[in-house]
Amino acid sequence: MVIMGHIMGPFGVYGWIKVNPYTEFIDGLMDYSIWWLGSDNIKWRQVHVKAGHVNGNLLVAQLEGYTDRTQASELKGLQIAILRSQLPTLPEDGKDGYYWSDLIGTEVINLKGELLGKVIGLLETGANDVLCIQTIDTEQKEILIPFIEQFVIKVDLKLSKITVDWGMDY
Repeated sequence: MVIMGHIMGPFGVYGWIKVNPYTEFIDGLMDYSIWWLGSDNIKWRQVHVKAGHVNGNLLVAQLEGYTDRTQASELKGLQIAILRSQLPTLPEDGKDGYYWSDLIGTEVINLKGELLGKVIGLLETGANDVLCIQTIDTEQKEILIPFIEQFVIKVDLKLSKITVDWGMDY
């Protein structure tokens, strides 16, 4: 499964939910009529999407079987996933982009061969995406590197490594 967003909480009183999507377009999740909801601690379950629309910078959706605010409240914090088989295949060279979920957990090294850390997430800033890297030292600092050609030299998903033009002291 590929994590595509998470539920922020209820929206209104009729069982709708607010969704923070991790898709390129806010309504990208609406291309899929079946979502999987779950988390590390909660078993994944399949739900059918009845309706949804963009509300500002969020997606609001109504799921089959959820008819009131109380039921919708119970979904707060759950992740939304789509089966990988439902997603278009992207070429490994990154020409058409990468799925964020494929980048999370990859090691990040600089041009000197120094290990900066591992990707723990990405941010969308509007101008470009940003890699969030956690250092592997005792401090476990977070390093933010713009995901652009100037800094990201190579992404090798097979080896689970990203090479960047970024110093240890930035």
